[in-house]
Amino acid sequence: MVTLGGDGMVSGAHPRVSYLQSSQAIRDRTRALFTLAEQDRLQHFRYHPEALTATAAYVLDVMRQQYPDGEIPFHSRWRHFEVGGRSRLDLLEPELSKLDPLEQARLKVDLAITSVLLDAGAGNWWRYVEPGTGIEFARSEGLAIASFHSFTAGLFSSQPDHPWQVDAHGLTQLTANQLAEAFQVNDDNPLLGLEGRVALLQKLGHTLRQQPQLFGADLPRPGHLVDYWLQTASHSQLSAITILQTILLGLGPIWPGRVELVGVNLGDVWPHPQLPDTGPGSNLVPFHKLSQWLTYSLLEPLQDLGLTITDLDQLTGLAEYRNGGLFIDCGVLSLKDPTATEIAYAPNSPLIVEWRALTLCLLDDLATHLRQSLSLDAETLPLAKILQGGTWTAGRQIARERRAGGGPPIQLASDGTVF
Repeated sequence: MVTLGGDGMVSGAHPRVSYLQSSQAIRDRTRALFTLAEQDRLQHFRYHPEALTATAAYVLDVMRQQYPDGEIPFHSRWRHFEVGGRSRLDLLEPELSKLDPLEQARLKVDLAITSVLLDAGAGNWWRYVEPGTGIEFARSEGLAIASFHSFTAGLFSSQPDHPWQVDAHGLTQLTANQLAEAFQVNDDNPLLGLEGRVALLQKLGHTLRQQPQLFGADLPRPGHLVDYWLQTASHSQLSAITILQTILLGLGPIWPGRVELVGVNLGDVWPHPQLPDTGPGSNLVPFHKLSQWLTYSLLEPLQDLGLTITDLDQLTGLAEYRNGGLFIDCGVLSLKDPTATEIAYAPNSPLIVEWRALTLCLLDDLATHLRQSLSLDAETLPLAKILQGGTWTAGRQIARERRAGGGPPIQLASDGTVF
């Protein structure tokens, strides 16, 4: 039986598995590749440290433009529900207020988890026109708004009387045609990885049934994680690392075709040929991007219940193409082979593993620059705020300046489950 210990670490699991599912392993393994970059020994990327100061200044300018009062929220899915000048959650408020605080939190966790799992890169062409407003959205915001309206329409619920929930039966019965219709997908409006997204949600439905200790026995829901965390919290304090470990433990089985170690699906963990092979798992680089993005997105519903989140800065940045693109477009990283931009790469490509690893280390180093510039510390300016303020927005902004359509500087072969 694999469970979480009181320190938030996985107990009963193989030690190498527990390590690779920790934020410490993310920093250790990515820094090992970064050290090779500093020595100019990586195969695909060259590191230009002299460009980091100007990049930090660029990000700081973006932060001041976006949040002139300095009040930066967490980088989470909730920000995407606020695009277009209004909060979609406000639309739910009259009905939400009729529910007790615990059920409100469950509902928000149901929404956040499905929305984040649907958030992998949409591609350059897909668009979503919001019903009622007629506003057209693309990419992450479009996926967020589409998932929000799918949720409120009851797409993920098996109970017509309770459409605003996500449950195991509702997920396992979901079809590609249903999601395509909800997300306005057709031959003229293609969405990358549609089948992969549906398979991921169906697998989530099966996984909910297999772990009643986390998701409940009678009507398994992602939102029942709230009950688990309330029981786990000590003196109304809950570690962000505990939240991440719960997500990795509870959702680990949903990831398709990933590296396994002693029979455990490791999720967003990939080999790199330049790491030393000293034993099983020694050449693997963990990122856990969607799991950490999900962790960031669950903080606010838990805080609304009165929980204090601790250890927030033990989480890492997010290894995705907006943050990674920022460092390429600002000249901190360059490809040793300029023709590498001409083809698309799968997540297990050594080039992509290098890019993502360097991105996470650079986010940590950039955070140090920003905190020194603002005379703040990691507690007052955690990575969750730097990403929001911040690097993700700056990465998108400079991508629009550099390329028509604002796509990433490197093409990604997305299956709808990583980026």
